[in-house]
Amino acid sequence: MNDVKRKSWGGMASAVLCSACALWLSVGTALAQPKGEKTFQVVATDTKGIETEVHGVIFYWEEKISETAFVPHELKEVPVKRGTATVKIKFDAIKTIDVKPSGNGTPPAVSITLNDGKAGEFTLAIAGSFKGQSDFGEVELPAVELKRIAFK
Repeated sequence: MNDVKRKSWGGMASAVLCSACALWLSVGTALAQPKGEKTFQVVATDTKGIETEVHGVIFYWEEKISETAFVPHELKEVPVKRGTATVKIKFDAIKTIDVKPSGNGTPPAVSITLNDGKAGEFTLAIAGSFKGQSDFGEVELPAVELKRIAFK
């Protein structure tokens, strides 16, 4: 009878452990993907006129903190300069970004049109890239090599 009790307790312990693991995995997945986090789709046109559809787009740059260490930054906004002010324009509000080449290694000038029709002239605060997924894999588009970004 002791063998029977051990087998039934062993089976019950395995079931409880499996349930706990399943719960832990589902909670971990839920925490890794916050609810309501919006992803953005764009059509980016580069300086050669080639269009690329990008899903889950972010504005990306790496901040150098030492000779061998960098801190990655991933934003869902575009940091731009207007005079001496830095303005962070959220992707939610943007309809299009037209990029004007600077030609001298400085961040390019941009014309941003908002969804409500307002437009403004700025300079990118950081010479970053637009990163995301294309149908062919991960894509990184340096802002200085773009002509236009149209949000869908």
